[in-house]
Amino acid sequence: MSAALPTSQKALFLLAAKGDWSVKPTDVPTPEQGEVLVRIESSALNPVDWKIHDYDFVVPEYPVILGSDSAGVIAAVGEGVQKVKVGDKVLHQGLSGKRQAAFQQYTIVSEDLVAKIPSDLSFDDASSLPVGVATAAVGFYAPKGQGGGAALTAPWKEGGAGKYVDQPVLVIGGSSAVGQAAIQYAKLSGFYPIITTVSPSNNDLVTSLGATHPLDRNKPLSTLADSIKDITSKPITVIYDAISIPETQNAAYKILADGGTLILVLAAAVKDEDKVKGKDIANPYGSAPSQGAFGKEVYAHLGAYLENGDIKPNQVQYVSGGLGSIPDALDLLRKNKVSGKKLVVRPPETA
Repeated sequence: MSAALPTSQKALFLLAAKGDWSVKPTDVPTPEQGEVLVRIESSALNPVDWKIHDYDFVVPEYPVILGSDSAGVIAAVGEGVQKVKVGDKVLHQGLSGKRQAAFQQYTIVSEDLVAKIPSDLSFDDASSLPVGVATAAVGFYAPKGQGGGAALTAPWKEGGAGKYVDQPVLVIGGSSAVGQAAIQYAKLSGFYPIITTVSPSNNDLVTSLGATHPLDRNKPLSTLADSIKDITSKPITVIYDAISIPETQNAAYKILADGGTLILVLAAAVKDEDKVKGKDIANPYGSAPSQGAFGKEVYAHLGAYLENGDIKPNQVQYVSGGLGSIPDALDLLRKNKVSGKKLVVRPPETA
């Protein structure tokens, strides 16, 4: 590692299960073979961050550093790195722990799991993308199986771009981070119409991303099937439920055509008595670093999609104060006080 780099940094630690948060000094990790060290400029927050705190899951030991969405500058590279270089601006998805998490000032990433940031995209904007993009892509295109998806042909595959032309798709929760990414991948895949449930205040947002028919999320779910029939008479064989509360899951499953796939971001809660043979349920694990070769595929093509404007970032809401402001910002997500935007902090501002 370059001697010009610091040996110590600041990180936000969750000290114990359901416990206190604390900004503390910790070592700057060293990139190993095939890895890069990223100086994080922006970290975005996700609902899963407060849920890990409140419900104590996926953390093998404490204290721990959380955070999954970040963007920054490559500060050092490990042996054998060829795809990127020091100084490149990149976005990437973090992993809870100490080496690879996003709620710190420096983090480690595989060179295969970074995407270069176009010149017209800010660090704040870029940090809004990784989790949503991975979860949407895994849900639509990853192979079937535990943590996988619907196994559709990805748009980056031969014949995949526009393959599903004139086939309708439903995205529940289109203004969420995952919903926004799902709409954009649906457009790349050729789906039409792209129907989504959304607050009317976010209609312009989702239509700018490719949704063709926004439906008011405040209307009773019992009316959703009829609203869709007014738009298309074709069967709905793919539904991405980016909300996945029991009510939306069960409404979506009833709308789903035989042979179709319902993609969920939370554990399945479809009533047993309503389940039908031939209707699949996918529970994608939206972590590119945990998806092996498929995660690398997503990142191999993400940079070009960003450069071409095929994938656009979420709208962001900057939160001042660096890492120390994260606990209060997570409380806004916990209380459902943020809609259509990603909260973003800047770790270099940490006091």
